[in-house]
Amino acid sequence: MAVGAWWRGLRARERRHRVRLALALGATTFLAMLTPVTSSWSPGIGGLLIGLLLACNQLDRRHTAAVAAWSLLLVLAAATAGKLVTTPGFAVELLVLLAGSALAVHNAARRTTMTTALARAAKVAHASQSAILRPVSARLGGVSVCTRHHCPVPGASVGGDLYDVVHTPYGVRLFIGDVRGHSLDALGTTAVAIRTFRDLAYLTPCLADLATALDARLAPDLGPEDFVTAILAELAPHEVRLVNCGHPSPVRVGKQVRLLEPPEPALPLGLHPTPRPHRVYLQPDDRLLFYTDGLSEARDADGAEFPLLERVGDALAEPLPADALDALYGMVTAHTGGPLADDLALVLCQPVSGLPRHHASSADPNPASCTNPPPGLLGPSA
Repeated sequence: MAVGAWWRGLRARERRHRVRLALALGATTFLAMLTPVTSSWSPGIGGLLIGLLLACNQLDRRHTAAVAAWSLLLVLAAATAGKLVTTPGFAVELLVLLAGSALAVHNAARRTTMTTALARAAKVAHASQSAILRPVSARLGGVSVCTRHHCPVPGASVGGDLYDVVHTPYGVRLFIGDVRGHSLDALGTTAVAIRTFRDLAYLTPCLADLATALDARLAPDLGPEDFVTAILAELAPHEVRLVNCGHPSPVRVGKQVRLLEPPEPALPLGLHPTPRPHRVYLQPDDRLLFYTDGLSEARDADGAEFPLLERVGDALAEPLPADALDALYGMVTAHTGGPLADDLALVLCQPVSGLPRHHASSADPNPASCTNPPPGLLGPSA
């Protein structure tokens, strides 16, 4: 399968090169023919150089050299027919054409080298991002967790979505976020954020303090206009504890479909937020969907955003979590009419029977010790 896909890709690239070569040769011939005919006519060097410029911006060195050779053939043929080969003016035009051909071939080689290097860097970056965002489809501490990460369309830059799930003494903790920007710097920030979360999630009892520690670690490495939207979640028996720092609110799907919006908005990480945790009551069959703005901001051809609350209930009705996330992704790509322009991270959580009871006593043992004590439970009908 992999060899077949490689071969098909190679053949497609060869066909594209042949088409571009034919177009460049045709454009060169056409431009030469547009030159006015006079008694001392020879092909217009300006027109031929335009053809070479087009060639070096679209073709590799070998095909650009072919266009240069064709241009030289046109000059020699026209000059021979007009008996201009021995004239001083022809010698000057020939030297100009040879110099332009050499520059065109050089620029084509340089552009091809840079394009190849950038493509390799993009592949390495995407591979690194895939390694950082490890897929999860397992039961952790009585919580069923399933994740998906969809990269942008081929050729797009590396995205800044991030997520991680760990099983700590305080319960199953989840971190999902989005680094502003799409570059290697965003990938570096993603790696630092996830590493810091993994280090501190086992040692910090309160989610608000964990968010503050993450902000303190990330802020020095971010630019003046950079930030990381994030949600920290902690699943315990019959409830989930949340800290939202400027990130799209998760969705609870059960008897009702509801956005779990924070009582008070907080700034993203890197902008020194004042995180305020809140709790949400969970029914036994409730599912929690965490996502990045690649889902909520996906738009169709008319600019309409994906109707999240209207469609997510149907998708998450699928019995298996993996099927539910696949159905949701199918719905959003049907809405946009093709692959998403932005990357997308999805995390689906559902408490299952047999959640260890020690989590209820160890998780957040003293809410008053948090920097900002959480308000009361938000019930299923709230």
